[in-house]
Parts: sequence; C-alpha cells; structure tokens
Amino acid sequence: MTASAQAAPYYHRSLDFEALCKSYPPAGDYLQTVHAMSRDELRSVQESRFLAQMKRAWQVPFFQHHWGKAGMQPGDVRSLEDLARIPPYTVHDLRASIERAPPFGDHIGIDWETADPMPLLLQTSGGTTGLPRPMIYTPQDRETMNILSSRRLWMQGVRPFDRVQVALTLGLANGGLLGREALWKYSGAIPIMTGSGVVTPTRRQIEILKAWGTNVLVAFPAYLRHMALVARDELGLEPSRLGIKAVLTHLGVDSRERLEELWGAPVYDCYGTNECGAIAADCEQRTGMHVFEDAFAVEIADQESMKPAAPGEKGTVFLTTLFKYAAPVIRFDSGDVSAMLAGNCACGGTHMRMDRIFGRNDGMIKLRGVNVFPEAVGAIVDRHANCNGEYVCLVERKGAADDDEMTVLVEKIAPELEGQGIEQELALRFREALGVKLVVKAVGPGETESYTGLNRTSKIKRVIDRRKSA
Repeated sequence: MTASAQAAPYYHRSLDFEALCKSYPPAGDYLQTVHAMSRDELRSVQESRFLAQMKRAWQVPFFQHHWGKAGMQPGDVRSLEDLARIPPYTVHDLRASIERAPPFGDHIGIDWETADPMPLLLQTSGGTTGLPRPMIYTPQDRETMNILSSRRLWMQGVRPFDRVQVALTLGLANGGLLGREALWKYSGAIPIMTGSGVVTPTRRQIEILKAWGTNVLVAFPAYLRHMALVARDELGLEPSRLGIKAVLTHLGVDSRERLEELWGAPVYDCYGTNECGAIAADCEQRTGMHVFEDAFAVEIADQESMKPAAPGEKGTVFLTTLFKYAAPVIRFDSGDVSAMLAGNCACGGTHMRMDRIFGRNDGMIKLRGVNVFPEAVGAIVDRHANCNGEYVCLVERKGAADDDEMTVLVEKIAPELEGQGIEQELALRFREALGVKLVVKAVGPGETESYTGLNRTSKIKRVIDRRKSA
C-alpha cells in the first residue's frame, strides 16, 4: 500500500484507554489502589511486566547489539532476580545508537519501512551541549507517562479547577509539555503554560500569577527563587501572600526550606527523565520520593563496584521501565546520584522511597585531584544569608604552571552589599567542606544569568569548563 493510500492513525483508536487506566491507575485512583498494595502483590505485578519488557527489548536492534556483545541470549533472564546480571548502558551508548542509525537511533524499536502507521510523539533531552537527544513515544508510552505524572500531581495536592502555572521550557524538551498533558487529561486542574522566562518574561509571569489566581507553581528551584525575588524586589509583592498552596519542582540539593519561606507554601520534590517521565515523587509527608514500582524497577548501585548500595548509601541510579514499547529502558545508568531510604512512610504507601538527587556523576569536576560536584557548591551558596542562591562555576587553567582553578560567581541579595566579606566566608567554607581552594567573586543580582541561562531555559548551566577549549 502506498503512503497516500494509508489510513490516518487516529489517536483515540490507537489505545484502549480504559484498560490502560485499569493497569496503571491515574491520580487519586492510584492512592486508593496500587500505592498501598502489599509488597508481595507489587512484586508479582513487577515480575510479569518485567518479563514482557524483556521480550519486547529483544526485538529492538539496540539491545540485540548491546546484550549480544556481553554474550547474553534470550531466556538468560527469567525474573527480576536476574536484573543485576544485565549489562547497564549509558547516554554514551544512546549517542552511539543514533550514530549507527540516524536520526533517531536503533534503540527506537520501530521499523519505519514496515511498521503500521501509529500516532507518534517526539520530545528530547535538555540538550545543553550539542543536539538534543530525541526520544519517540507511542500512544502506550506517552499515555502511561501522562498517568504517572498525574499521580505525582495528585500526591502533591493538585485538585480539579486548581490553576497550575508551569514555568518550564516549552518546546522540544519534555518536561513542560508532559506536565501540560498530565494536568489537562488526568487531574481536572487548569494548566497555565507560561513557559520559561524567555517565553514569558518574569515580571509578566508574576502579573499573570496574581491576575489569574494561580495557586500551584511548577518550575525548577533556580527560577522559583528568581520569580519570588522579582515579585518582592521589583513589583513590591510579598510572594508568600500571593495564594500559592503548593510548589512542585525537582529539588536536587536546593534548599526546600528556603523556597518554602519565600513562597509560604510546601515544596514537593519529584524525579524523572526524558526517557521515562515521572519515576518517583514526594507525597504529603515529604520524607522521600515514592518510586512508582508498578512502572519501574529502580536500583541504586555503588559508584565504584556497581554492586547494590545499602539503604541510605549514595550510588548511581539504574532505571528499568516496565511499560515502554518504542524504546524500552533496561538498566539505564542515568548518571544521577541518590539513595534508597529505609522504613515505611507515614502516608501508608508501600513503594520504595528515594532520597533527593544529590547530583550527577558526569557533572563532577576533577580539580587538582579533588572531585568537586557543582551541586555541593550550590548547597553552600544557598545557605549564605547574603546570597540569593544563584551561582556559576568557571573552570580554567591559570598561571605559568597551567594550574586548574575554579572561580565561583555568587549573586548578592542586593547590589549595594559589600562583597569582600561574602567572598572570604564562602572561600573558607568551600575549603572546609570540599577540601579544595576555590576563588569566590560576589556579583550583583542577575549578573550570572548570561552564563546560566536562567531566564532562557529550564536546563540551567552551573559549570563553564573553559579547559576544554583552551
């Protein structure tokens, strides 16, 4: 059949929505069912879905190639107990996949010549360097991701007719538009898609928030701080009196308490990736992010041995999806650093809980033999009373010996503040906490934006490594 003779693949016919919602309950239905499922029941669900995911993955050229190199054969993996035997892969393997089979890669298990037409969606990673990494979603993939995001929203207080302002990047990057779909389709709330500061300038964001009665904010911590300071310092509006009932973000090591003080509302954490969508989320207790274990198997591996880390021990996050069709994810080494928490949550949920994301392995800077994580720098800056939390690390080679040096630009809370004391205090604190000497330069509010892209993108840059171009 020629392309012109093919019928258009209507979205509403592409999926049994009722069956999907029964398998993966959305929003409040999840809290009443799967969230409190016994560990034995949950394990049974995981086992059957994992084996189905393995069967699908063996049909995908990427896994045939990756697992074949390791000597794996279909049938070698018979249960979740065998998960640790599967060789992990990283973003570098995904980039190699795209080089082998451009433009989307052989990890996308769709044969463009023979597959039946289906509605497909393309979104990408953040793409702070080079081209963003594309990901293709089938209706099954995308709607399951929307459902998982709706669980996060409901757990964190979003209800019908809430006005939810989403100040995340809108475009190829996944986060903002995935949030819109979950809000619109599965929460009953009204998404107000202002996007990042480059789409809707920050002063206008605040004006919209006030005029339209926004009561839930979704954004990254740096931009949430920036919005609050613009409201207070430029518009004379106290952020804590603007009627926000919940702030939804991806905290990392940013201070929850500082954001809560600024906005006068509880701040909720969440963990997700472009490949997977929402993986884990805070509940109302805010004592760790519940992993959606009916949809994922999440491991924390020791960064040196790659063996399972004990509860409370930090390690690399390995991700395995239990629902994806176009591009299954089986032991993806995300590069994110976290830990699993011991014990049960007071909310009654039975799913494992993750600690916050402490940073990324690939974000580490080796400075004169010392490993420095930008997130650790940011956590120290955030606690300084005379800094507004914004910072950027400039790494370069200096002097006749070509020594590595990191200069941390930090923003003062007010331009008239004397900077020398701030610089000395932070330099001492960095030396004590990180074990390495860093140069500190205090600058005025907004002066790091040209480096970080705070008003232009949700993917904030915290490191400019000039050694790579030297």
